[in-house]
Amino acid sequence: MIEKIITIISLILIIPSFYLVLRYNLHMFQQNGYKSAEHFKWFRKNFGRQNVLTVFIIPVVFLALFDKVSFDYRFGFKLLVLAVLIFLVFYYNFLRRENSKKKLVFTNRVKRILFTNIVVALLIPFLVAAIGAGFEDLSRFGKYFYLTALIMITAEPYLILLSNFINKPVEKGINQHYINDAKRILNDVSPVVIGVTGSYGKTSVKYFLKTLLEEKYDVLITPESYNTPMGVVRTIREQMKKTNQIFVCEMGARHVGDIKEICDIVHPKHGIITAVGPQHLETFFNIENIKKTKFELADALPDDGMLFLNGDSENIVDFVNENKEKYGKAFFYHVVNNEADDHAADDTEKASAEIISNSYKASDISLSASGTSFTVTSPSGETEHFEMRLVGGYNLTDVLGAISVANQMGISLHDLTVPVRRLRPVEHRMQLIDKGGNVSIIDDAYNSNPAGSKAAVETLSMFDGMHILITPGMVELGHKEYEYNKAFGTYAAANCDYVLLVGERHTKPIKEGLEDAGFPSERIHVFDKLEMAVNFAYRISTEKHKFILLENDLPDNYN
Repeated sequence: MIEKIITIISLILIIPSFYLVLRYNLHMFQQNGYKSAEHFKWFRKNFGRQNVLTVFIIPVVFLALFDKVSFDYRFGFKLLVLAVLIFLVFYYNFLRRENSKKKLVFTNRVKRILFTNIVVALLIPFLVAAIGAGFEDLSRFGKYFYLTALIMITAEPYLILLSNFINKPVEKGINQHYINDAKRILNDVSPVVIGVTGSYGKTSVKYFLKTLLEEKYDVLITPESYNTPMGVVRTIREQMKKTNQIFVCEMGARHVGDIKEICDIVHPKHGIITAVGPQHLETFFNIENIKKTKFELADALPDDGMLFLNGDSENIVDFVNENKEKYGKAFFYHVVNNEADDHAADDTEKASAEIISNSYKASDISLSASGTSFTVTSPSGETEHFEMRLVGGYNLTDVLGAISVANQMGISLHDLTVPVRRLRPVEHRMQLIDKGGNVSIIDDAYNSNPAGSKAAVETLSMFDGMHILITPGMVELGHKEYEYNKAFGTYAAANCDYVLLVGERHTKPIKEGLEDAGFPSERIHVFDKLEMAVNFAYRISTEKHKFILLENDLPDNYN
């Protein structure tokens, strides 16, 4: 009797347990882009997050011994207490992860994976119980079902992958239907498609382009970070209108061939490559693969298409120098910081005359707490003075890239001065926020990278006040992650008054870089949570104005 009661209680407890572990792994699978290989790597690297699953081995062993031990009241009570304790530990482990930064979105694909996963998770225990116990002894059937169900919970991270594999033919068919429909809509509307890609800066450039091009055209852009093939397809199917004259399409990539896949859908007329740097090295493996992938956009342009390239990106300039016949006629844009840099730029032009001579330049740059002013010179020699509310070196570079495209699309530099003044920071990308009193936040929390993090702390140092950096470090940099984070520490040491690190494990190399650079240890603090670091920054006593730079904020699958 007691055995039956414990079995029933355990079966009741297993339902919310299964839901929690399924929800968590489905959430992480979504954040890993529904990529089985990436999710498997993530699971292996972060196995400790779910090591609580191994506690289910304990009730499995005990219940498996029910046929071999004398079952009395005391033994049953102890087993029940053990089972409840295990479940409570399990609930705590996964419930505390429900407070995530980016919530699980129950898309149709998620629902299909969820359905398949539940079917598999129920079918396997049912078959094991039916074969092992039969249907005559329901108590024995229940025990077999329960034992196997516990194992299913333990194996849930793998069931997600199995469910995705089972659904693969269905997903492929559904995706192809949507792709064909998007191609039909594009063919009917026939907008000029401008592709935007790069290791970083592409989302900002996309939003800047929208504001500038709307001076003359009806413009549609891919929203937020919709930069995958199906994100682009969804934008076309749900938002494209007959009146759209230009479609600015952001193109993201984590693997070689990803940009080409999007180009084969939208067929861009023009393209801009914002930067090439060490992003997603865990999937690209090396910088050469990143270069080739970003230039898949350039390779997809027609003969009469225009290509715009960031002349301040060393990897871009090097790749063009190696392939002058293919990309030598591109428009470049680059920032000249002062007279000395102007001479250096002149030297670069002499060395690569065919490339840099066809460029837009930003010079006479002035930075203040209210924004940035600068002068733009076009390839034809036309000049115009601009003012904007944005701050940060790479914000300036991205705006200059957007100005270059808009100008070549028929909008004069003079007509662009007003929309440039209207530009607003893209959320979490060097967004200057006045918090009142003596505190300003520079929110650069979106997806930090080696070049951007260096530029961010250098921009921070330009403000007149106390400079406080809050960061969890950078990720997805492959075997160079430690090296780049340590270098970030040295940059921070040269530009910051306080450095507040979030998470001990990821920020260890930053701390080493700070210490090697001689940064005062009493001004380095490590916190478990971002909120704790921000609260500490607010409490720092000073008569100066405090500028707090939030550099990166790791997603849930890195926390």
